[in-house]
Amino acid sequence: MTPVELSRTVLCAVRRAVDRGELGVSVPASVAVGPPGPGGCGDYASNIALRLAGQARRPAPEVAEILRPHIERDPGVAEVTVTGPGFLNITLAGGASAGLVGQVLEQGTRYGHGDTLAGQLVELRVPRDTRAETVADALVRIVATQGGRAEVRHAEPVNLRPVPAPEDPAPLGHDACRWALLHPAPHDRPRIGADHLLQRESNPLFRVRYAHARTRALSRNAAALGYSRDSHMEMDRGSTGASDVLVALAEYPHALRLAARDRAPDRVARQLVVTADAVLGFQHAVLPLGDEKPSAAHRARLALAEAAGTVLAGGLSLLGISAPEHL
Repeated sequence: MTPVELSRTVLCAVRRAVDRGELGVSVPASVAVGPPGPGGCGDYASNIALRLAGQARRPAPEVAEILRPHIERDPGVAEVTVTGPGFLNITLAGGASAGLVGQVLEQGTRYGHGDTLAGQLVELRVPRDTRAETVADALVRIVATQGGRAEVRHAEPVNLRPVPAPEDPAPLGHDACRWALLHPAPHDRPRIGADHLLQRESNPLFRVRYAHARTRALSRNAAALGYSRDSHMEMDRGSTGASDVLVALAEYPHALRLAARDRAPDRVARQLVVTADAVLGFQHAVLPLGDEKPSAAHRARLALAEAAGTVLAGGLSLLGISAPEHL
């Protein structure tokens, strides 16, 4: 079960509870799911009970207990636990990670695309400023991932005015220039300096591009060892770092939706950094060590690494930044 499918499952649970008279609320248009927070458990969590508590005039834990059995009816769900002030913590049945990895590999760089802005025209009126124009350029592609269409104009009144760069970023070169302007939040002043060119882990752009290059190198090295990925194999979450990579992949579609809605490409950039850091912590578990023979677990880990590489390449492309195979 993918995050999108789980979101629909929770939404259907709300609808069933309303239809049966168990909850007197309006069924929301959508339900968000994400990784469990502190004190949570399972694979995903939802705050839908907290959202509905006021309208239902019931405590959030009580609303969550009403929804719990409806969610557990889905064969893709193994267990639902209510924690804290009313969070629904959902443990998926077997095959969850394979389903997510398979979805990423099947959809390629279109993974995370949706229809939340379907049919909508987003008008971006920007000043004649390098950063504003760069942000608008990235937003044209990001809005398109959600089914919308963005048009950029230099017109008043301006509705997209990120804090300008303190100096000309062009000397950094195309990729580092764009990262320097897109990675900070629009209300933050971007740093323009040679640190964006450093080939070391202190540079977030380097980490993202290096992690992508590592996923490609892992595929080449696996081929040299005579094996390829298996995206149908359930991931062993005990594998070092595997869970972090899975969570990062699951969060990527949400980051795209927020970036399109809030006109904030920095959300995509920051999610790429999270994904890259997860990959760099996981990469050492992908290939067999020493005389170890490639196993089904190695094939599953390779599939996960390749899926992460796909997300990194897709996200960089949306920002207008290249994703080299070698670095």
